[in-house]
Amino acid sequence: MNSELSWMLEGALEVPGARHAILVSADGLLMAHSTKVDRDQADTVAAAMSGMQSLSRTVAGFSGGAAMKWRQTVVEFDGGWVFLISAGEGAYLAVSAAPNVDMADITFRMQQLVAQLGKAMMTPPRQNTGIQA
Repeated sequence: MNSELSWMLEGALEVPGARHAILVSADGLLMAHSTKVDRDQADTVAAAMSGMQSLSRTVAGFSGGAAMKWRQTVVEFDGGWVFLISAGEGAYLAVSAAPNVDMADITFRMQQLVAQLGKAMMTPPRQNTGIQA
């Protein structure tokens, strides 16, 4: 798991009412999680979010035609919300929030974070050149 990406997820939680954030691969593997969600729960939620995205994409045509493209999934519970959006090729960002969260604010912040994550995920890791400083 990438600790830099985990650190970046904390930015999504700056919105009042935001609780947890995870970054998920398309095949349901946890890529990163915010600090206040434990690893076991994050792994379980990652698998569920991948399935949720797949289900959402499958029923997209129900909303208006076969050419509909999935953009986001929002699920409401008695105690809050879960937002799921694309985070680039083969990755999804999920954020949980309290019932009173500003939905426009949280989705805007998630889009900003996705832009930052995309840059970080495309940056190649540093290579050891053998040169000592």
